[in-house]
Amino acid sequence: MDLTSFGPSNFTVEPDLHPLYPNSIAISSLLSSQSSLTSSQKAELVSHCLIRSCVFGELPVLSYLFADPHAKVFLDLNAQDEDGLCLVSLAIQGFGSESERDVEREECVRLLIAQGANVNSGWTPLHYAALLSPPTLVSHLMTHGCSPFSLTRRQLTPLDIVSAHTPLPGREDVSLLLEEAMRSQGWTGGRIVNVRKSLDERIKRCEKEKRVRDEVSNILQVDYRWWGADELNDSYLQLDDDETDEMDESFYTPPLGYSSMLVFSPDELPHLLQSTITDFQPSLRNTQPANVLYMMARFACLTCDRTWLEDLIIGATDAIEEKIFSRSEDITCLVFWLYNSTIWLHLMQCDNSINESCEMLGSFVLIEEVINSVFVFIIRFAERKIDALLDVALLDHSPLSSELDSVQFESEWSFLRPFSTKKKAAKFSSGANGMSSRSRTPSSPLVLPIRPSSPSVQPTLGAAIAPKGFSSLRQSLSLARPPSAPLQSLFSDPPLSPSPYNVTAFLTALHTLLTLAGVNPALTIQLWSQVMYWTSCEIFNRVLTRKKYICRSRAIQIRINLNVLEEWIDEMGLPRGISAHFCAVRDLLNWLQRLSSITDFPNLVATIQTMKNINPLQMRRAVRDYKYEIHEGRMTEECIQYLTQLQKDWERHRVKLGVQALRKEISDREQEREGGSARENCGIDLSHTTISESSAAQHCIDLLFQQREEAAPWEPAKPPQVLGELLDSRYMLPLLFPSDPRMLSVSSVTSISVITSSQQSAQRSDTGCSISRAGVRNKGVVDWRSQSRKVRDIGIEALQQVDGIRYTARWMRPDEGVENDIAFRRSSYSFHDIDILRPYHVLSSATPLTRKPSKGRLSLDANHHPQTDSSYYLH
Repeated sequence: MDLTSFGPSNFTVEPDLHPLYPNSIAISSLLSSQSSLTSSQKAELVSHCLIRSCVFGELPVLSYLFADPHAKVFLDLNAQDEDGLCLVSLAIQGFGSESERDVEREECVRLLIAQGANVNSGWTPLHYAALLSPPTLVSHLMTHGCSPFSLTRRQLTPLDIVSAHTPLPGREDVSLLLEEAMRSQGWTGGRIVNVRKSLDERIKRCEKEKRVRDEVSNILQVDYRWWGADELNDSYLQLDDDETDEMDESFYTPPLGYSSMLVFSPDELPHLLQSTITDFQPSLRNTQPANVLYMMARFACLTCDRTWLEDLIIGATDAIEEKIFSRSEDITCLVFWLYNSTIWLHLMQCDNSINESCEMLGSFVLIEEVINSVFVFIIRFAERKIDALLDVALLDHSPLSSELDSVQFESEWSFLRPFSTKKKAAKFSSGANGMSSRSRTPSSPLVLPIRPSSPSVQPTLGAAIAPKGFSSLRQSLSLARPPSAPLQSLFSDPPLSPSPYNVTAFLTALHTLLTLAGVNPALTIQLWSQVMYWTSCEIFNRVLTRKKYICRSRAIQIRINLNVLEEWIDEMGLPRGISAHFCAVRDLLNWLQRLSSITDFPNLVATIQTMKNINPLQMRRAVRDYKYEIHEGRMTEECIQYLTQLQKDWERHRVKLGVQALRKEISDREQEREGGSARENCGIDLSHTTISESSAAQHCIDLLFQQREEAAPWEPAKPPQVLGELLDSRYMLPLLFPSDPRMLSVSSVTSISVITSSQQSAQRSDTGCSISRAGVRNKGVVDWRSQSRKVRDIGIEALQQVDGIRYTARWMRPDEGVENDIAFRRSSYSFHDIDILRPYHVLSSATPLTRKPSKGRLSLDANHHPQTDSSYYLH
């Protein structure tokens, strides 16, 4: 073939329309009039250079394109890259990758906006700027046409992008700038922002509760397993969710069906109780035992006879009592079973299909006795802890030590002090225990203190010193030098003496544990009422029987310490009626403070009339054992004789009341013997008074759950009148339950404050609620929420706990590889247990124990259980 047929060859190089690094010189030569490029090629070149300069922040190239008249013709400010991003967005996306060029990149953005580039399409430049650029550029964009309300396809604003669920690190200033710009245009907050704020509050609360749990665990020695595996479990966040919907009768009384029953066999009852009660690991707000016992009771009552129900109730209550008796020092176990026993009683009493039968069998009484037993164990736990701190923290602690150190008593044999200045200085020196020697008085004023041996006489400065050896000089220096202390004691702070805040730290920890555990507020209030009653009795008795406390200065310091306990009651939001138990202590301390100032008979009578809570025996003993300070006034002989006469009258009154009580006891015995005869022959009828007091106490418990703010203040049950000198600290106030069984499921509103130190009192932060009670403190009502729906929430894990590992294959499908292991397991079980390993799904057919009973609800014979294994399923 002839090569000339192809024509002349063109070897000229085609111009590069997509330069990798465009510059103004190359662009100008290609866009000049002498260039051979067509108009479409020039437009392609300009578009490529424009996008390239925006991506890399090439301010000189971008400035040249906007300034060159040949390039202006082909500029398209609405140009987009292959992903659909506009020019301004392309320039913003490069922020952060090369921090040294961020200034030039920001100028590129400003230049594009000044030339009229598009800023509102899809993901606007403001969306990218909120993520990448500095706040100055964000503000510039909003002042040049970028709207903070622009939305993406997913309806997200720039503020949603930067702080939707969790704020991006380092973008807090941008988030604040966008939020303020949107609020200035009438924005009040979007859905995502509200969700984010709610999540932030829940996270902060979770962290706060974690700190609280750590403090409670340190004070009460709580096992970490009590709180659950997840430290930030959502169950803590959902404790205060309202159950706004009203529950109808079918909610509390489920229809007859096996979806609300747990089928069991009497032969398996001991095993079930061991799994549900004895071996159950307590955890926070776990109502699984209560629900399991309730569903078993429904099956026994509705499909079987009373024998099954009696065996279940008696066996369960005995197992719970054995559990708490064996672990009486484990506060978490006690609180757990107090909560579950209360929920069990709530479930049984609210179910109208079984409550009548349970009432006839006395089942509710047995459950209430269990609750009372656990209640007493918790009270005893608190009393033991308080008793260890009562003397050192409440009675001996002196908050005004500087003012009370100068107090001198007449029984301290002060006439020995002026004889020696050295002994006077030693009198005020501190002993080894850090207490002033002056505060230690002799046990009896009739025995003079033993005088210590006098030290050897040292030569004075003016006397001639005889020459001594080296050993004599070392001995002299050792006598003049005080005893050496350990080196570490010079650099360590002395240990703080116990104070009332040690007591309130323990009380706060226990109150926090009860609140988090969901214990009914009526039980919590009665528990603290009993604890404060015991504390007041112990303080009263110890002050009255120990002569060192029967003086004016000690009465002042004890009264100040007692104020800390009363303030704690108010800080925890408890009813102020609990403080009424300290009335006797307050009157005794006031009597000790005013005793020496009573100098005439009218003043004594007026003072006695104000002391309503102490009797003449107690007043007379305080006067008899009173320690007078130096130059302190005394009662006149007329006043002392009047107190003596009051004491004799009170003794006669005690005998009269004792005779009346004896007559009443004899009358009660006769009434029991006669079988309900009338009490007309009784000298005084105290039964009506007892019934009326019980009714009043029950009415106060019911008022705790009233929603009216004008409800009467709650008052505790009154203990019996004290006829002797000492108060009965072992007396137990009656434990009362709400009349409405639905109130047994309520829990206190979770308002927990962090315990900052064991030396400080906890501060209570109130949490409002939109249902039930909210924000009403110390007015006879409590902050509570209904938890009826949550306490009935039980999952499939209940069957795992009830059945145990041995019976797991009865109700769940075996995992892969289990079939290969069945042969090995069959060798370990009896022939009866081989059938247990076979089922792979829940049976739905009726069995002799799950079939609907006949009209008479006859009891099944104990021998008629050939299919016990299949009757155990949950249908």
